[in-house]
Amino acid sequence: MKICVAQTRPIKGDIQGNIDRHKKLIDLAVSNGADTIIFPELSLTGYEPALSKELATHQADRRFDDFQKISDVRQITIGVGVPTKSNSDVCISMVIFQPHQARQIYSKKYLHPDEEEFFVSGQSSISLIGDKTKIAPAICYELSVPEHAENAFSSGAEIYMASVAKFVSGLEKAIIRLSEIASRYSMTVLMANCIGEADGQECAGKTSIWNNQGLLIGQLNDANEGLIIFDTDTQELIQKMI
Repeated sequence: MKICVAQTRPIKGDIQGNIDRHKKLIDLAVSNGADTIIFPELSLTGYEPALSKELATHQADRRFDDFQKISDVRQITIGVGVPTKSNSDVCISMVIFQPHQARQIYSKKYLHPDEEEFFVSGQSSISLIGDKTKIAPAICYELSVPEHAENAFSSGAEIYMASVAKFVSGLEKAIIRLSEIASRYSMTVLMANCIGEADGQECAGKTSIWNNQGLLIGQLNDANEGLIIFDTDTQELIQKMI
């Protein structure tokens, strides 16, 4: 299985513009044999909590139809980040497109205290992605909550994929934590982070992969969009920048 994490520079509040940029990265991933690609937290809007209410949508949004078509035709699972409506509130979510299957949604359960003004907990249990190799999604702050990784492991996950929007100030702590998750639970761990400005701060990039011993085996820079693909069978890495 070839799994992929993407590093993007979101256009603030521009869902359609970000969809177009996502499609270019998906095409690059497919051309390199990827089976799954996961994007950073709120990748379709940028991490902009103050704009979340006006930008919030739902998994059936017709603007997302191209993702489903690509998934069906190219046989790739795609996870994109977007704020979603929950009654009158908003969740931080990942919409997941799988070949010829109904769209799934994973909403962030564990919120950072700074997010509670803008979002509500999705109350999601761990929902594994994939038929053969089981992938557990995580959204940013969740990786810091011990119960999240423990529940992923207990549910049978072999891969832990963290979709994040980490600023320069918080990246090093996240890198240490993700390495610990990989070594403690013998899971391959991937992190998809963004670059550029978000919520008035600078995102740190360095999208990364750790093997199931906790060793960092691949990492992008902090300046360019791109992706890392990891072959779980051969342990080979492909890194591409755009």
